[in-house]
Amino acid sequence: MKNSLKQIVISNKELERTEAAASQAEINNPLTKPDRRNFLKKSVLGGITLTGLMGLSPDDVIAKTTARVPRYSSPSDLRITDMRYTTITNGNGATNARNVLLRIDTNQGIYGLGEVRDGGDARFALYLKSRILGLNPCNVEMIFKIVKQFGGHGRMGGGVCGVEMALWDLAGKAFNAPVWAMLGGKYREKIRLYSYIPNSGGVPLADMDISKFKDDVKHRMEVQGFTWLKCHPGIEKISKIPGTTVNTKFVPGFNEKVTPSRSQNYLAYQNTRHAFTSIQVTNKGLDELTKYVDTIRSIVGYDIPLSADHQGHFDVNTCIRVGHALERFNLASLEDFLPWDDTDHLKMITDTINTPTMTGEDIFLKEEFKKLCDTHAVDIIQPDMGSSGGILETKKIGDYAEEKNTPMVMHFAGSPICFMANVHCAAATQNALALEVPNQIVDNPWWPNLVKMVGKQPLYTKGFANVPEDAPGLGIELNDEEIKKHLHPEDTSYFVATPQWNEVRSYDRIWS
Repeated sequence: MKNSLKQIVISNKELERTEAAASQAEINNPLTKPDRRNFLKKSVLGGITLTGLMGLSPDDVIAKTTARVPRYSSPSDLRITDMRYTTITNGNGATNARNVLLRIDTNQGIYGLGEVRDGGDARFALYLKSRILGLNPCNVEMIFKIVKQFGGHGRMGGGVCGVEMALWDLAGKAFNAPVWAMLGGKYREKIRLYSYIPNSGGVPLADMDISKFKDDVKHRMEVQGFTWLKCHPGIEKISKIPGTTVNTKFVPGFNEKVTPSRSQNYLAYQNTRHAFTSIQVTNKGLDELTKYVDTIRSIVGYDIPLSADHQGHFDVNTCIRVGHALERFNLASLEDFLPWDDTDHLKMITDTINTPTMTGEDIFLKEEFKKLCDTHAVDIIQPDMGSSGGILETKKIGDYAEEKNTPMVMHFAGSPICFMANVHCAAATQNALALEVPNQIVDNPWWPNLVKMVGKQPLYTKGFANVPEDAPGLGIELNDEEIKKHLHPEDTSYFVATPQWNEVRSYDRIWS
């Protein structure tokens, strides 16, 4: 394992040991109230793991993991009666401009919340409604197997994943248990978050106000409390300097703003696979790139991890040259150097450079992650729960990666619903290092107000998400008043009935 990655793992384990010791001290304290002491003692469900549940039916899994949980509904009689949605906007980018929130209703009045991945389409989820009506939402894994054939890599997985999150929220409410408890218990009380450097540092070096950036970084670290940051040392930061790049002037769409309609221009830069752009970074370009990263690293310091993403679309040889040039900054990871399915070339980069490599935010289901882990094509896997398959599938991905000595960082950019789904999964997965929260979240004062916490803890505190201890399901309810302030202008409906999606119109079997 590469040195910078070892330091992160050691730091996380020390934090978890400290939290475990604090919990034990609270149990031993004679002033601790009996109810609180009993909760702490039962917070981990007797060592239940996914391995121990293999071979059991979905009903038996639910029964086993909730054997000691008081039931405040009639789970065996619970049935799905409806699925509705609303769409909010959380920015003006191609992805955060559209966040679809799901609500699955039942015959007992309880409902589950889920979310289609940022930048996805509500219809990805609505198409699944006719396949789940009348089913018991507590059979989460069985329903997932029914609908997963309708998902795909990238945003195409958003519908399946959003439905799966909502099912877990429902099951937790039915059994009055937090989702992490139904996954086998938790490893940690808090989830480390990583954010981006402030926007004042996301410009070419010549345009950067160094004094303001220093103040903004200080705020990010000391006031907001983040202990892990990410920067974007892409070639667009240097391409306007003559002699730094080759061919960027001749690739259609280079340096243009990313928009949802870009898919229609198939030969545009953003749609061109890295090997086919003919873009190269010159020696002068490498020098300018290192100046940019050196400025950021010198201001951030070396006490915290600093990751990098969006390097640019160029071939494996240029990736290796850029990787070597940035090694002296001890970056925690270089994300998505190449497309995730270019396994052979990713492994070539990983084996050649000394900075940890990372990919996975667009992968659907565990099978492709297994290939990355089996071949050690990257040092870190990075599933996005909005694409990877939802809560349980992401835990399975993490558990498999753990067997291969591969850590997991969790990609995220959405609403507090998907955020909390990630928190529960990360709490229950041993090798989860950190969860992403991009700038449109951490610099957005109304974002946490989109939901109300059912328990006593806030969403996150000083750079760490709080794992709910006293709330069932995901542990949140919608703040209708706040959400209605941010409805997407293209669709201002608010959880209206969707009967047009009730009828199954196709024969879904994919084998004969």
